[in-house]
Formats: sequence, C-alpha cells, structure tokens
Amino acid sequence: MNTKTKNKVQALRLFTKEQILEIIDLSYKSKAALPEVVATLGFFDGVHIGHRHLIEQVKAGAKQAGLPSAVITFPVHPRKVLQADYQPKLLCGYEEKLEQLATTGVDYCISLPFTPELSMLDAEDFIVKVLHEKIRTKTLLIGYDHRFGHNREDGFDQYVEHGKKVGMQLVQATEMRVDNEDVSSSRIRRLLMQGEIETANRLLTYNYTLSGKIVEGYRVGRTIGFPTANVKAWEKYKVVPLLGVYAVLVHFQGEIHQGMLYIGTRPTLQNGTEISVEVNIFDFGGDLYNKSLTVEFIDFIRGDEKFDTLQQLVDQIYKDKESVMKRLNTGLLN
Repeated sequence: MNTKTKNKVQALRLFTKEQILEIIDLSYKSKAALPEVVATLGFFDGVHIGHRHLIEQVKAGAKQAGLPSAVITFPVHPRKVLQADYQPKLLCGYEEKLEQLATTGVDYCISLPFTPELSMLDAEDFIVKVLHEKIRTKTLLIGYDHRFGHNREDGFDQYVEHGKKVGMQLVQATEMRVDNEDVSSSRIRRLLMQGEIETANRLLTYNYTLSGKIVEGYRVGRTIGFPTANVKAWEKYKVVPLLGVYAVLVHFQGEIHQGMLYIGTRPTLQNGTEISVEVNIFDFGGDLYNKSLTVEFIDFIRGDEKFDTLQQLVDQIYKDKESVMKRLNTGLLN
C-alpha cells in the first residue's frame, strides 16, 4: 500500500474477506473533503480487545448521531519520529494494523502522519486545527487513560472545554479489564516476552503472528531429520516472544500447515549469540528459500535449553514435536 503521497488526501481501499475499510492518508497540511465523523484517536498497536471495546463505543455513538465512525491513527510511532534512535517493540506493523482495524467494522481509518510540527501543537490547537478543521470531528471518544497535545499537559476536563469552543463533544470511553487488570499493548508485549501465548492471543482476539522472508540458515536441521526455514521478519520492530519452542500454524502460498517454531541462540550448537527464528513445517517438502511466510503462534512448549550432546537435542526435538502435535490437535486453536 502506497502511503507516500504528501499534502493531499489519498483515499485507499483495504479489502478483507468480510469488510471494506476506507483509509484516508491525511498529511498535516492537507485539506480534506471528509464528512463529519464520530472518532477516536490513538496508535492502536495490536488492535487488541481494549481497542475494540473503544471502537465499539465509537460505532455506537456514530449510529446514534447518524454519522460515520472513524479511527485516527499514526503510521509511525510518535516517539520514533521525535527520537530517531528509539527502538519500539510493536505488536504489529502499519499494514497489519490496518488489516486488523478493517475487521472492527469502523467506517474510516484516518492515517495522520506524526511530525515534529504536529508534536508542537498543544491540546487546544490539535483539537481545533486538526480534529475540527481538517478531520471534521463532531464527537471524539477518548480512551480512559489517553492524553494528547504538546507535553500532554491538559487532561480530559480541559479537552471538553477546548471542544466546546468549536462545537465538538468530547466523551471519555469506559475502560476494558480482563482478569481484573487493564488491557494494554504493553501488557500484551510483556505476556509475549514471558511466553504467555494463549493469554496474549486472548487479549489480542487473534493469534499473534510473525511474517518474513526465508533466508539461508546453518542447514543443521536437515541432517537430524528436522529441516527448518530461517525466518527474517519483515517488521524489525515487532515483538519477538520468549526464546524457546512453539506450536504454530504456518501460512504459505495460500495454504496453512502445522509446524513448530524455535526462537533462540542455538546454545547446543554454539553458533554465537544471534537469535534465530526457525520453523519446521510438518509434512512439507517444498522449496521455501527466498519466499515469504507467516507463522501464527498457538502455544508455548518449552524454553531454550543447552544440551550436552547433539543426540540429546535430537531426542528432545522429537518430544517437542509430539507436544506440538498434541496441542495443535486438541482444540487449542483460537
């Protein structure tokens, strides 16, 4: 998807199996011909159950007002724009975020490039000059803990007053709690890095994925009966789950295969400290090199371990495969 057009609105359509989401690429200096909308604002990393709870409130408010619903988001993490050396850990890349937003049933996704100029606007100027004048926001729902504007100095009460000046209603959305804890992108990132895949997937409302290109590996797997494809992720900022072995589904050329994924430094083989992401696809003999695939995380099997001998490693891999197949075939799929 091309989102490089500057200083004008570019209407794009993202097709999914069930819905069409109109994407508006809106640069800060553009002039948009948008209808009035009921909207919400945020980065929406992962488009998780908490985000979906907020978007449902936006859709309900839009229906009541007889207006379209909209999500306003940013293609790049705002902190990354302000700090070039910032290395974010993200649940999804921009394209993946758009795909997930398309599943929510919202009418518009307004992609607002975050710039240093935009970051200098205080909350009042952002509400008036961007949300009101450019996006024509009639009602803005704000996440229960969300703040915006330069240095995030204002709070919800100030937002309401700023909105009144231009006839915009500001509404504070209700929060979403699961297992008596707030749902947030940072919570899900933490769960993934702890190997808590099932809980993370439940909070995402879909199974976490990594997509990438198959690159040259060490070719050891094929000598021990478990050929693996080394995955180089397309999104360098995506969260890599805890080192270890996982039950996964592999999406390749329109087909879905069962498999097991290894993330680790290969300590038994003493290949250094670089982390490898390797997937063994069950009952598959095709050529993968230089092609792309997506792995869908289903469950965590065990952590990364160093074995005294190669044979001990091989024995453990056979046990891992049995565990993976059991998990993939006993109703653990979301």
